[in-house]
Amino acid sequence: MSPSAMNRVLQWATFHRAWWIYDASHQCPFKSAHMLAYVLQGRHKPIYHPLSDVGDHVVVINTKHISMKNELWRTWKYHHHTSYPKGKSITSAWRLHELDPTKVMYKAIYSTLPGNLLRPNMIRRTHLYEEEDVPAEILRNVSDQLRQLQPVPKYLDDYTKEEIENFPKLFDWPSDYAYEERDQKA
Repeated sequence: MSPSAMNRVLQWATFHRAWWIYDASHQCPFKSAHMLAYVLQGRHKPIYHPLSDVGDHVVVINTKHISMKNELWRTWKYHHHTSYPKGKSITSAWRLHELDPTKVMYKAIYSTLPGNLLRPNMIRRTHLYEEEDVPAEILRNVSDQLRQLQPVPKYLDDYTKEEIENFPKLFDWPSDYAYEERDQKA
């Protein structure tokens, strides 16, 4: 292979738009948005410049199962104005998530992206799905995976019987211990 052909392949590898998949299950949308905006802008590429559109595509699955810390579901508010008189509306995060499970993640990513003319192109490369049901033509494009930021907790059903039995205990209940319900008659 000639050196010019190898340089051409290197250039294609540098400028191509990769497709990444990210599982948002049990992840904070605000922390995830910073990582996803980094990839959407192309900041991980050596050719990055703030005014160039070199970012990648991101497929986000399980947006229905995102989590927020403390009381943010109840206290975080989204503001919208239609530019008409009395056109302002305020919606809490839980209500917006109930109406559209992808909207909270969308708004977190959108607000994290830079506010220049490239923002609409970057947000267009974000593909959000509330469950793991991603169309086959999109999954064919996915070439890599973004690691989750927070550890996902295991459910009790995920542990084996041996793991449950070997779990450290503070004390053992007596074998004849039983809770007795007392009949209270008035």
